[in-house]
Amino acid sequence: MRIIPAIDIIDGKCVRLSKGDYNTKIIYNENPLEVAKSFEAHGIEYLHLVDLDGAKSSQIVNYKILEQIATQTKLKIDFGGGLKSDSDLKIAFESGANQITGGSIAVKNRELFEKWIAEYGSDKIILGADANNEKVAVSGWLEDSNEDLIPFIQKYQGKGIQHVICTDIAKDGMLEGPSFDLYAKILAEANGIKLIASGGISTFDELPKLAELGCEGTIIGKAIYEGRISLKQLENYIISK
Repeated sequence: MRIIPAIDIIDGKCVRLSKGDYNTKIIYNENPLEVAKSFEAHGIEYLHLVDLDGAKSSQIVNYKILEQIATQTKLKIDFGGGLKSDSDLKIAFESGANQITGGSIAVKNRELFEKWIAEYGSDKIILGADANNEKVAVSGWLEDSNEDLIPFIQKYQGKGIQHVICTDIAKDGMLEGPSFDLYAKILAEANGIKLIASGGISTFDELPKLAELGCEGTIIGKAIYEGRISLKQLENYIISK
């Protein structure tokens, strides 16, 4: 299972929210590049980079940070937040993203998202399927859609999507453990999907459980920043695999 730390950006700074609520913002570091370098120094190869300003404003905002991290580390970056147009996507890839995550766009402009899958290939495009009570949430989680989570994933599987990041919003940033039951359900019903678990990771012991379920990767955010899971533990986990 791939270990994928998260860096969420507001005003160029590394922050975390709880349940996607912008009012709960905590700044953990003024310098996201410094954070990314510390991940790399501990043998981590992947990074989940989220432009929270972009998610709110419906266009890419913090691409300079993406460019900095991409040019000054070897991390393989998946980038999301506010990607709403062909030009946003072009900027993200030109700034060094290896993959992009499309969430709101996959609900609100299905035609465009399907075009991206066809154009760039399913290894470059990740479906962001973030859920509130098994309904897909959009616009930086500021609104719920009427899309049921699992049929939504299955529909896009039919269009070639392989990678899905699923965050249970109720768990995000709460350090109360991930949604094991939800992930088990997705893996059972969306056969063959490469599921990346996100939200609620609070202790190192949860990682082997997610791997056992069949998750292809897991995104870890606040647990790292709050010192619940150390980078050394993650380094040892990666080495042991």
